[in-house]
Amino acid sequence: MDFALTLHSHLPYVLHHGRWPHGSDWLCEAALDTYLPLLEVLRGLEADRIPAPLTIGLTPVLANQLASPDFVVEMEAFFAQRLRACDEAPASLAATGEGHLLPLVDFWRRRFVRLQRLFHGIDGNLVAPLRALQDAGRLTIITSAATHGFLPLLARDESIRLQLALGRIEHRRLFGRAAEGVWLPECAYRPRGPWHPWPSAPRTGIRRGIEEHLADAGFRYFFVDSHLASAGRPLGIYGDPGGDPAVPRAGDRAEGLVHRSPHIAYQVAHTRAAAGVAALVRDPRSSMQVWSRFQGYPGDGAYLEFHKMRWPGGLKLWRVTGGDVDLGGKEPYAPEMALDRARGHADHFGGLLADIANHEDRPGGVIVAPFDTELFGHWWFEGPEWLGAVYRALARDGRGVRPVTAARHLADHPAKQPIRLPSGSWGANGDFSMWLGESTAWTWERLWPLEEAFWDAAPAALDQPAAQPVLAQAARQMLLAQASDWQFIISTGAAADYAERRLAEHCDDARALLDALTPDAADRLPWAQSRADELSRRDQVFPDILPAVAAALGGSRSLAVD
Repeated sequence: MDFALTLHSHLPYVLHHGRWPHGSDWLCEAALDTYLPLLEVLRGLEADRIPAPLTIGLTPVLANQLASPDFVVEMEAFFAQRLRACDEAPASLAATGEGHLLPLVDFWRRRFVRLQRLFHGIDGNLVAPLRALQDAGRLTIITSAATHGFLPLLARDESIRLQLALGRIEHRRLFGRAAEGVWLPECAYRPRGPWHPWPSAPRTGIRRGIEEHLADAGFRYFFVDSHLASAGRPLGIYGDPGGDPAVPRAGDRAEGLVHRSPHIAYQVAHTRAAAGVAALVRDPRSSMQVWSRFQGYPGDGAYLEFHKMRWPGGLKLWRVTGGDVDLGGKEPYAPEMALDRARGHADHFGGLLADIANHEDRPGGVIVAPFDTELFGHWWFEGPEWLGAVYRALARDGRGVRPVTAARHLADHPAKQPIRLPSGSWGANGDFSMWLGESTAWTWERLWPLEEAFWDAAPAALDQPAAQPVLAQAARQMLLAQASDWQFIISTGAAADYAERRLAEHCDDARALLDALTPDAADRLPWAQSRADELSRRDQVFPDILPAVAAALGGSRSLAVD
């Protein structure tokens, strides 16, 4: 059976929007904790000629930041801050009688210096070495919607097309080739049908399904959570004209159609126009083993404790110790013990995959294990080492499990079984409630009219050279406002004020620019040009945005931008 480990990398645009705690430090922390250690592990596997066919996605908004010279400046400041914390820690620890933690300060210093050397060796551009690994056939890089917009809740199909078209354009620009696969933001999917997600949402008719937009954009596959496949129904090749796909029909259970395996790729096709985009389904058993802090590996007592750190400086010097141990009772971290535990967990995971394969009597099966990249290293410090150890364990004894990229699996085993999926996501409750509820409805009540205003203004502005820079920056601001991160942060209650401010700021900026493009505001165009130039220096993303806007306006068939 095939095993397709898939990582999804995303952060919203934070450069030039402050540093700590939710500005550029957010990006730098992800780079230091996750992206650089992951690159180190992948290069180590390459050097040892260990096959590691990873599928990794980078959202265009993240890739733009990682390729930015301004990120290099911020990262150097971040390294300096971390090393300064190491310099200051010995005196502080001595004063508090914690000299036994000094070896851990040396551990962190060595690690920071090593990763800083790696960062300098790639000239501060994390995109370039990933592209090199892709070109060497070591991994597959996929893309996502431009700013991780929550596609099923966008009011205009043009907005969905813009997010996807720009994702495809930016991927080719940064990684040198077209992306066949796409990560749907939040794994959020909506089928063809009526659209009225909230009482204040604009009235629309029948909306196209997300897979139809993916097919038009040239994508061949995407990923869904397991409950969507369980709730969906296998259908005829051209779909079924009626009924709620989440509600079993009479006879379904007798026909054995209610339970569907997560271990095959399904063809999602509703119409002849969307002849088939493959959906790869997350395997719940293997995913839970890695994802869950309570039931999975990350909660092991030997691993680094995420929540306890020493201030000033933020050094983490303690281990989990136990799930019921409060922060004051945490024991000192033991790096070698943690590394040994990660290797043991990698061997256990290989056995788990073999057990799944042995119990799944299905030719052409696949175990899909998708995770946020930031789980590895940031939330689970030992995660990158565990990931490398998994590939090493499978290379020693695959036990009937073949690690592959998602693209390789689909090339060998094309999706043939059609299915109709219901709406859903991989968020809490499996639906859209993390992004649209009582606390977040106001965000959509700002975003939906903004979409209408933008697409009303776009056709005329595209034909006016003087208006094009203003339209381009209005598009950037609208896209940045659409990032699903803002509603997620508001729903969780963590840093809600930051998310609210960011969304409102981008909406306000986009609206001001669009107001200057109305027919009766010609006298405001010079101001808008100046403001657009100012905003372009703050939010430096998507240099080729106008072709994507034109493609989104031109209809679904114009999205073959390659």
